[in-house]
Amino acid sequence: MNPRAHTHVTTALRLCLHALLLGLLALTAARAMDDTSVVVLAGVMAGLYGTGALAPAVQPHTRAAAVWLAALGAVWLTLLALSPGALWVAFPLYFLQLHLLPTRWGLPAVVVTAAAAIAGFVLHGHEITPGTFIGPLLGAAVAVATVLGYDALFLESERRRELIEELVSTRAELADAERTAGTLAERERLAREIHDTLAQGLSSIQLLLRAAEHTLPADAPATAHVRRAREAAQDNLAEARRFVRALSPPDLEDGSLAAALSRLSSRTSSPDLTVQFAVSGTPLELPTPYEVALLRTAQSALANTVRHSGARRAEITLSFMETSVSLDVVDDGRGFDPESSAGTRRSPDSGGFGLPAMRVRARSLGGTLSVESAPGQGTALAVTLPLPLTDGEDTTP
Repeated sequence: MNPRAHTHVTTALRLCLHALLLGLLALTAARAMDDTSVVVLAGVMAGLYGTGALAPAVQPHTRAAAVWLAALGAVWLTLLALSPGALWVAFPLYFLQLHLLPTRWGLPAVVVTAAAAIAGFVLHGHEITPGTFIGPLLGAAVAVATVLGYDALFLESERRRELIEELVSTRAELADAERTAGTLAERERLAREIHDTLAQGLSSIQLLLRAAEHTLPADAPATAHVRRAREAAQDNLAEARRFVRALSPPDLEDGSLAAALSRLSSRTSSPDLTVQFAVSGTPLELPTPYEVALLRTAQSALANTVRHSGARRAEITLSFMETSVSLDVVDDGRGFDPESSAGTRRSPDSGGFGLPAMRVRARSLGGTLSVESAPGQGTALAVTLPLPLTDGEDTTP
């Protein structure tokens, strides 16, 4: 009758309870074959029990279960008044009461049932002995201990099942996050490789061919070949730039770095944290590796702010200067000691870019990363990258 458990063990226990109650009723009827009223009442109680056991509405802690138990109790009390053999039917009733009623009602019901069983034995004129009281009370104690113990084991089993499901779900999420992080990292690596090798090489070839074209006479036979080679290098340079843009982070696919940082600020803002973004200076088009480095630095810094700082306000400032571009992330959180181990913490949400990784990324582009913080005084992080030099035609993919 308990839909929450469908194991073979619980099914067997329910069947044993059914057999016990019906068997005790049959024994009561058999011992009073000369008393028709006892036989009829035993049959009525057996039928009533079977009806409730099969009824879908009779479930633990429901009104239908309480009404069914009250009806069973009334018939049993009448049967107990007619035959002392009905005393033993109290034992399966204990289990039913504890199983179907809330604990605050089940325990009093068991006490009342045990008292009725003892009273029925005494009223039928049997000799009063210690067993008169010990039997029903011991049966009640065994029933209480069994049901409460089963409930405790069931709750523990449910907690473990939920924990296992949570662990399985978390493992799947972590695996998906790792795959996503690996994909993004590989895209960025390929973008850097294309930028640092193919694109830069094609740019150099284009400049050399342009210089050679200028030094050759206009009517020289090689001039046309040099021009075609330069145009081919220029076309392939444009294609390499498209590859780099296609491999850039998704946040940079639909707009500029400033737009991506603005979206990041809006996504990170919450009722507990206000993030503002500002641009200083005249915005310039930056190479994709620069945009990726600055965006990843901002993501990592904000992830640390959300997870560790307890800040109420954070500001991101993208500054374009004559020879450099810088990104500042400032918050009013609890701060930390940059010289301690806290300075090396990682940010899982941003793919693991802790302070050391941010420094390495900045240095790879010839820039610097500085962190100013102290316990209770907030944190200010600044990354500065030198602007790429251009020579004649744009040479920085």
